Amino acid sequence: MGMLPVAVDGMGGDRAPSEIVDGARRAVAELGVPVVLVGQPEVLEPLAGDLPIIPASEVIAMDADPGSSVRRMKDSSLVRAAEAVRDGKASAMISAGNTGATMASALLRMGRIKGVSRPAIATPIPVPGHRPTVLLDAGANAECSAELLVQFAQMGTVFARERYGVAEPRVGLLSIGEEPTKGTSLVKETHQLLSASSTLVAAGGRFVGNVEGRDVMTPDVDVVVTDGFTGNIVLKTLEGGMRALVGAILEAFAASAEAKAASDVLLPGLLPLYATLDPDNTGGAMLLGVDGLCLISHGSSSATAVVNAVRVARELHDSGIVEHLRLAVAPT
Repeated sequence: MGMLPVAVDGMGGDRAPSEIVDGARRAVAELGVPVVLVGQPEVLEPLAGDLPIIPASEVIAMDADPGSSVRRMKDSSLVRAAEAVRDGKASAMISAGNTGATMASALLRMGRIKGVSRPAIATPIPVPGHRPTVLLDAGANAECSAELLVQFAQMGTVFARERYGVAEPRVGLLSIGEEPTKGTSLVKETHQLLSASSTLVAAGGRFVGNVEGRDVMTPDVDVVVTDGFTGNIVLKTLEGGMRALVGAILEAFAASAEAKAASDVLLPGLLPLYATLDPDNTGGAMLLGVDGLCLISHGSSSATAVVNAVRVARELHDSGIVEHLRLAVAPT
């Protein structure tokens, strides 16, 4: 049997619906992956072409409260997309809309994998010339226990292995120093648990101790574990820093005729680096721990970002990532 369609939330994102629908149509044409749009038919039909639509009359705004919106707006595009995965009508859901509502929809409609305490957002952080580093949690759980971080390490290990082919993922705990005595009480307790835990080894990973923020974009670690509050700050700081750096380079290239001439020589060599750092090329983050595939794209996703998110959804589906996670966290 072929792959079920990928359910794309046509209403979510700063550039919805036009860029989202354009990306969905491109994904079908360029990747051969079936896609179904979810959202208001009167809005999507003029743009959708031949793409099928799952009707949803409501839209959860980007600034809406996630939990109450999902419970109240049962005919929203996010809820209907999650239900499509739950009911076996879609292989995965993708949204660039309200992140919290996307998580809540997936959790409330798909449910958790048995044994998972809380889902976590696994975000690939680009590492030039190397495979990405998996950062989790990137925003799902602002407050965490040490036991929760150990489970994140377990799930992150499975994700790095299945998504990027890392035979034995190296797992680091984000802290303010490499020494086991550095960090908050949560970090210290988590370090002790990870050092003594057999669950990480059973999942195929290896704990390498504390890592610092400067290590996230290096090839020295495959998975970086932290609480969702810290992880989201790290993610947004890296995004802002990379955006500022790219902007400064482009501004410098335009500063004079000599700089412009130099840029004509240098830009072709810098374009692959730019492509590596461009968030549109990552394909989004995966919500690990829910009983189905849920990909979260950044709010300003372009059509290219949607194409890449659909590509990642296909690859994760083909890898059987949800089943691998199920086996890894199954209660003993």
